[in-house]
Amino acid sequence: MNNNRTTISDIDIPFGRMVMIILKVMLASIPAMLLFYLIMIPVFLLFSLGLSGCAALISAPFAGH
Repeated sequence: MNNNRTTISDIDIPFGRMVMIILKVMLASIPAMLLFYLIMIPVFLLFSLGLSGCAALISAPFAGH
């Protein structure tokens, strides 16, 4: 087995190009965040409905007192 290791010691990127890279990554993350929220909202809704149902079951015996 051949282990060829490479170490990067310096990357020379102009400031303007670095800003453009960061902006592109930021813009690319927006659809990913929207998709994440669209998936997680129903999950959290079901979780909260389950917890509210448990709270209703726990507080039901004490409702008349």
